[in-house]
Amino acid sequence: MTEGTEIEFEEKGGTGFITLNRPKALNALTLDMIHAMMPRLEAWRAAPEIKAVVISGAGERAFCAGGDVRAVYEAGLNGGELTREFFREEYRLNRMIHVFSKPYVALIDGITMGGGVGLSVHGSHRVATERTMLAMPETGIGLFPDVGGTYFLPRLPGKLGLFLALTGWRLDAADALYCGLATDVVASDRMAALTEAFAAADWSSAAPERVVDAVIDRFKTEPGAAALADHRRLIDRCFAAPSVEQILEALDAEAGDWPAKIAKIIRRQSPTSLKVTFAQVTRGEGMDFDSAMVDEYRLSQAFMAGADFYEGIRAVLVDKDNQPKWKPAALPEVTAEAVEAHFRPLGERDLTFP
Repeated sequence: MTEGTEIEFEEKGGTGFITLNRPKALNALTLDMIHAMMPRLEAWRAAPEIKAVVISGAGERAFCAGGDVRAVYEAGLNGGELTREFFREEYRLNRMIHVFSKPYVALIDGITMGGGVGLSVHGSHRVATERTMLAMPETGIGLFPDVGGTYFLPRLPGKLGLFLALTGWRLDAADALYCGLATDVVASDRMAALTEAFAAADWSSAAPERVVDAVIDRFKTEPGAAALADHRRLIDRCFAAPSVEQILEALDAEAGDWPAKIAKIIRRQSPTSLKVTFAQVTRGEGMDFDSAMVDEYRLSQAFMAGADFYEGIRAVLVDKDNQPKWKPAALPEVTAEAVEAHFRPLGERDLTFP
């Protein structure tokens, strides 16, 4: 194992282990971590002795709280290359996980947000715990649900993907399993034993996928009822509306506190982010993975050239006043032309895959 670094790698008993090692920063993903992980995954993909990969986060608070958006924010203010390079390399890593030919097991114990979802959801197995808190909160920081959200969000059951994208709703283990973002649940106090079981697995007993399933089956538990299941009909009904404004109208027309709460959350988000995200998820229904990631890179660069991302990060992470001043400030001011401009091809600067 490489000690004292932001990301650590170890090979043990036919399993390649990755540990995100920034516990004080909730294991937020940096460009250096991305650059370290990509060649290691490529080497493990080609190595016959490595049968599966297991990724986890150091500490007890987070798997990965997202990409290092504070560093991207600072680069954007100072004209740095990170606003281009970070998204380009992160999306290439997301694709590498998506097409990885061996079992890829993410132990999403604790906070799993944004870029952390990108490090997990594209793998074959996502193991949650009672400490899991999973979300795509980007519309609240003037961004959009990226890291493959264009592809995986519209493929969740019903309108759950659009609901998660617009609200940034936080999922516990039961809700993550219900939505399909987690595949299994294991108690946090059994995660260490699960990890050791992967290291000690008999890979000669069956195909790697079946071995992984059998190992997890020894530890998994039932998380209980999913709270979102109680609201599923309402979500599918209201979020089937053909625009963000009409989704809000539908929520406003519903009786009860819960739809009013959801409408209030949506109205706090960046209007530009909301309308672009609605278009993103709608377009993503008919896109393959690579096309979705190309679209996302175009979106990322449009947001880096705009105002709301910088205002959102200022309000949430810098000044922490949680009072962003969005521009434009209201949904009717975000025109269809402005939304479509976010998807404009970048020519020779478009995302490509090695």
